[in-house]
Amino acid sequence: MNQTLDHLTTWDSNWSELSVVVTGIGVTGFSVADTLAELGAAVIVVDGKDTAENRKAAETLKIVGVKDVLLGEDAVTGLPDATGIGGNIDVVITSPGWRPDNAVLMAAQQADIPVWGDIEFAWRVRQREGKRTAQWVVLTGTNGKTTVATMAQSMARAQGLDAVAVGNVGTPILDAIRYPDGFDLLIVELSSFQLHWIEHIQPEASVVLNIAEDHLDWHGGFENYKAAKAKVYENTRIAAIYNDDEAETIRMVEEADVIEGCRAIGISTDTPQRSMLGTVDDLLVDRAYLISRGSQALELAEFGDIGNPAPQHMVFNALAAAALVRAVGVEPAAVQAGLRTYEPEPHRIQPVAHFHDVLWVDDSKGTNPHATDAALATYRPIIWIAGGLSKGASYEDLVKTHKDRLKSVILIGTDHAGIVAALQRHAPSVPVHTDYLRDTTVEVANGAAVMREVVNLAHQLAEPNDTVLLSPAAASMDQFANYNVRGEAFTDAIATMLSDINYPGH
Repeated sequence: MNQTLDHLTTWDSNWSELSVVVTGIGVTGFSVADTLAELGAAVIVVDGKDTAENRKAAETLKIVGVKDVLLGEDAVTGLPDATGIGGNIDVVITSPGWRPDNAVLMAAQQADIPVWGDIEFAWRVRQREGKRTAQWVVLTGTNGKTTVATMAQSMARAQGLDAVAVGNVGTPILDAIRYPDGFDLLIVELSSFQLHWIEHIQPEASVVLNIAEDHLDWHGGFENYKAAKAKVYENTRIAAIYNDDEAETIRMVEEADVIEGCRAIGISTDTPQRSMLGTVDDLLVDRAYLISRGSQALELAEFGDIGNPAPQHMVFNALAAAALVRAVGVEPAAVQAGLRTYEPEPHRIQPVAHFHDVLWVDDSKGTNPHATDAALATYRPIIWIAGGLSKGASYEDLVKTHKDRLKSVILIGTDHAGIVAALQRHAPSVPVHTDYLRDTTVEVANGAAVMREVVNLAHQLAEPNDTVLLSPAAASMDQFANYNVRGEAFTDAIATMLSDINYPGH
């Protein structure tokens, strides 16, 4: 590793001698480049998309001191000419979505130039003279990350801590680090993409919530995906938290190189053993963060503090959030208060309409089978709206487990083969609708128009006590910009339909 980089461990280190290439000019890349410019580093930003939005961002970055911004396909065929930043490149800092086999990143590795992610960079600049340094707790998993991160934020704030959920949750971590007054606690949600590029961080607590097939195309297989997730435990100081129902997460903790004195803490929705958080009757309890854990448990909250009813996956999420913040001293009363005031994030098993005794639920965040499993387990009978980009995932177990809950399936997206095959094998009697566009002029690529057709069809199929569930078990980018846009298209289509049928009160 470049010796210059070894000494860059605080905000006040000498970053001005560094020459950096930043890949990506989206939210993360912009924050990285902006921070580097403030630190005085020489920076070139590259992005393969030459759009009006990116050109505007480029102009802003140049104003704050970025040396150059290169946009378009030619900008990402390899490392840029470094003449404008001193003739050499010391490090490449990449945005999370950039695959390791991207030409720029491969060229860097072939030239023995270190590649960092934004999280590695953030860890190195987290300490600043005259400013409080936040503790970090970190979490990852195939599903539930944002819910756990924002629940933990609510609990920590109820304790009186200046806490913020950052990272993959939407707020760039560098924006939080540059916040004038600093924070007491950063709750860092990490994607497998971000973890891939981490070299060394030391969180107070860490957790892998769950592990299932996802992003296999990006990582080149399930083993690589699991290895990226497992990096979250490395160098944990206080609590390496595992899911007691998933052997893979237990194994990750067992194999992790943690700081001496770090404890393994389990979470389960069943009765907890010693050094675990779990449930007793309708209570969330802690048998981990108390001296007398061999014979006692602390009451943290009631199921009713989560919801009525409290779905099992939300109970688990609450326990995971509690396990993270209890590691840094958050008291049981604050855990309960945080749950009572918690506002769920949109598009996550979110009821959005109820009319003619039919419930409509937006779970657009269900971007893989593991996520959709929780949604399908919550309702019955279901008219299931599914499909999109499968990312190499299998639908066999999902359909086999929930076949008796399915009344009809309406497929969206351009990648139907896996879901159709699983339905034919395990639920051959369930009607599957794929031809609803056949007699219309709507293009498959027009996601909003497709969703209107889908919602109208679901309304025709639905009967009292049914649930219409949008939980695609697939990514959205074939028809929508992202899962948020897909969920909004669903709720907009419902509103349009209600207006068309003159439903009272609409």
